[in-house]
This record gives sequence, structure tokens and C-alpha cells, in this order.
Amino acid sequence: MTGPNRLRLDGGALVDNWRALARMSGTAACGAAVKADGYGLGAREVVQRLAGAGCRDFFVATWAEAAALADFGVSFSVLHGVRDDDMTFAAQQFARPVLNTAAQVRRWREAGVGACDVMVDTGMNRLGVSPEEIGNGLLDGLEVETLMSHLACADEASPVNERQRLAMTALAGRTNARRLSLANSAGIALGKDYAFDLTRPGLALYGGVPCDALAGVIRPVVTVEAEVLQRRRVPAGQQVGYNLTWTAARDSDVVIVNLGYADGYKRAFSNAGAAYAGDRALPVIGRVSMDLTALDATSVDVGEGDWIAFDADLPHASAASRVSQYELLTGLGRRFDRVWR
Repeated sequence: MTGPNRLRLDGGALVDNWRALARMSGTAACGAAVKADGYGLGAREVVQRLAGAGCRDFFVATWAEAAALADFGVSFSVLHGVRDDDMTFAAQQFARPVLNTAAQVRRWREAGVGACDVMVDTGMNRLGVSPEEIGNGLLDGLEVETLMSHLACADEASPVNERQRLAMTALAGRTNARRLSLANSAGIALGKDYAFDLTRPGLALYGGVPCDALAGVIRPVVTVEAEVLQRRRVPAGQQVGYNLTWTAARDSDVVIVNLGYADGYKRAFSNAGAAYAGDRALPVIGRVSMDLTALDATSVDVGEGDWIAFDADLPHASAASRVSQYELLTGLGRRFDRVWR
């Protein structure tokens, strides 16, 4: 049975985005962040397509995410490291932990399992061991595949970016790590000095544009579509939706579609979002409710059973809703049929 809403997912755009980011990474390998179920698209389908294009380094948040993808035979790194409760999975060696704390380092060393990755904090003050801990021998004797850090302000013209790059450069040769990695999607756009040995794009793979330098480079991947449930006439002066926040300035044709915030179409799009019937724009009117959204379809030939496409331009949708591109993607719900082409 097909549902009344779906995600149209462009596999060609996904691969093209990865290839563009790989070119911008220069001689560095280009990996892919596929955490949060491939940023909401479906991690298995994303990994299949990117592995087929040549990607060999994938990043997930948890061991459960890694276990669901273990049969692909490519390299997975678990960004949240390894807890005591994770060791049974970790000992199977289908993925490497990204060790983030001295306790995780000790846990991994004592288990004697094998290679790991390590996160070092170069200024974000989120996850990671400190450069001082590394200098004091914390990682001595570990088999470190990748020593990585994360940029705090890559989407801004911030002096923090250069400070973090220099801090990462200073770590070269201070461990036995085979590779260094710093750049996320926006970090790739900062230039090849930020690429080191491995880049780790996420948002831009899926059509997000985190900085102006990637505008025109990254193609949209996701289009939300929903079926019209009802078309109705709303006389001038009548109001629509919860709390009646939209008033018809003229006699208006309104369509109600099978889409709401329970699907991940944010309530923030109330009176702000846009949908399309072909090339005709249909403004979102009134409050987005749990399962339904109203659109102004005056003078547009669309009715019950027709499909409506919502704004696929993530930066534009983000600006309209004031919701980050990351949240718009990762909030896409399980009620959508995910249709790849």
C-alpha cells in the first residue's frame, strides 16, 4: 500500500554532490556522514549509492546505526565512541569507535580489540580529548586510523576556523594516526588547507547549502510531496485552520493536503511555506497541523487525488521557516514513502 505523502529522492543528485565535494577535497579522501538514518533519507539507500560511486569512509553516531549497515563491507566510524554497553558490538569489529574521552581510550586499550579513531577538541568544546592529553601520551600504543576534529564555525567567516586548522596541523606527527581529518561540508569550501587526509561531508550531500561557496555546486536531493485530500471554497472574510490565523482577502480556493508536523513538515511553515502544482506556487495558509496543511490554490487547477510538491530548495525553506536545514532533513518522518530515482 502506498501512502498519501512521499519523499522523491534523487540518487543522481546525491552522487553528484558527493563527487563535487570529493573534487573540492583535492587529494584527500572524501567520506560521508550517514548518521540519523542518512539525514532522514534512509541510510541503507544512501550508503549503497555512495559506495557504488567510490566512497569508502562512512560516519554514524551510534553502534546501533553501525550494526544496521554492517553488511556493506565499507569502513564505518562510530562518532560517539564506545561505552561499556557497546563493547559486545565493538568487539565484532564491523566498525571503529571514535574515542572521545580518556575513559573511552582506557576502555578500548584494555579490551585490545584493534584499530580506532580519535576525536580531539581543537576549540569547539563539545566532544574530544585535548591536545594536552595527547601530548602527555594518552594515545601511546593505540592503533589510530584517523585523528579527527570538528569545525565550530565553518559556515561563517570566523577567525576560529584558522585557529582550529592550525591546532590540527600542530598535531601532525604527534601520534601514530594514519590520517588527519577536520573538514565537514562547509569546511571543504574553506579550501584544500582544511582537507588534510579525509573530509567528512554531511549536509551538502543531501542538498543542504551551509555556505555561499557551495551555492550553485550542490543540487537538491529531497522533494516532499503530498496528495490533496479536499478542495474547498472559502468566501472572503472566512478564516482557515487552528486559531483561524489566515483570513481570505477574496473568495479563495483552498486545498487540504495529507501532510503535517507529525510527518516532519514543521509547524514553523504556518503562513510561511510554499508548495507547487507544476510551476504554480501555492502558499501555505493557516497553521500547519499534525496531519494536514492548507494551501491557497485560487486559480490553480488542482484537486482531490492530485499530488503537490513542497519547496525542495533547503536554504529557501530554512529561511522561510527559520528552522535549520539540518532539522528540516533529519526531522522527516517514517510515514513518508521514500521513492528513489
